[in-house]
Amino acid sequence: MRRFNNTFHHPTGFFLVGFSEWPRLEMVLLVAISIFYIMTILGNSAIIILSRFDPRLHTPMYFFLANLSFLDLCYTTSTVPQMLINIQSHWRNISYVGCVAQLLIFLGLGSTECVLLSIMAFDRYVAICRPLHYTVIMHPRLCQQLTAVAWVTGFSNSFVQTVLTFLLPRCGQYRVENFFCEVPAMLQLACVDTWINEVEMYAAVVVVKVIPVGLILFSYINIGKAVIRIQSSEGRKKAFNTCGSHLLVVIMFYGSAISGYAYMTPKSSSAKLKGKLLALFYGLITPMLNPLIYTLRNKDVKGAVTKLLRREQVQGWNMA
Repeated sequence: MRRFNNTFHHPTGFFLVGFSEWPRLEMVLLVAISIFYIMTILGNSAIIILSRFDPRLHTPMYFFLANLSFLDLCYTTSTVPQMLINIQSHWRNISYVGCVAQLLIFLGLGSTECVLLSIMAFDRYVAICRPLHYTVIMHPRLCQQLTAVAWVTGFSNSFVQTVLTFLLPRCGQYRVENFFCEVPAMLQLACVDTWINEVEMYAAVVVVKVIPVGLILFSYINIGKAVIRIQSSEGRKKAFNTCGSHLLVVIMFYGSAISGYAYMTPKSSSAKLKGKLLALFYGLITPMLNPLIYTLRNKDVKGAVTKLLRREQVQGWNMA
């Protein structure tokens, strides 16, 4: 019973070290992260609003894109506001319940995004390789079911990892070497052998990262073969624009997320800094860039933005 209480309860919660070892960098990050967070909210909210109100965007592709934007909004909000408060107030504590909730939500949303990106690749595969059957295959009910699978898979993985992580005894260690609660940082606090947790974590990486990456590669190999067979340069350009944005997002998200495991047990101060900056990249920078990538390379989204701005301008003239 004593071990159970030791594991599940601590009166002061956890201390988030964050970037406190680099105070000058911390002040620069406070300004930069605030700007990036605002851009993330505005960009992803715009994608959701446009996908909802513009009839031209009522397609499977933009249904998944709106889900991705909603994920990114929640993903960044689960960590960034807490980090900004910690930097500004120098109060770096987080309650035990808050740490559990943050790890569960952040990991769940990240895992869901991994699966969702593979679903979006499948959607592009059907659109380019099976264009005549696209509307029959990617009907609204299937899109909703695939999205539900992504959410259930992501949060099932998160729930299992969160429970196993917080079952470990910490023997009075509550100094988290990151700016938010995540599995690798929490495992470092354990005072017992964590090999079972690490095996489970790498198994989860296979399920929610490696398998989706395999499905994405399969989709894009077939897309590449289909594009080569397209005779017109205009058709090839359209196919490239359709898939280029998604492929770039996939490379950024998976690349930074998988690279983060290289710094799971950092030894030096520079390795710790690299690991934290990498976590900041996939936790904030990638969600901020996603709307820009999809908007800049997509005529439909740019057209929807132009149409919305003109509508607002006309309404303003009518009111005047």
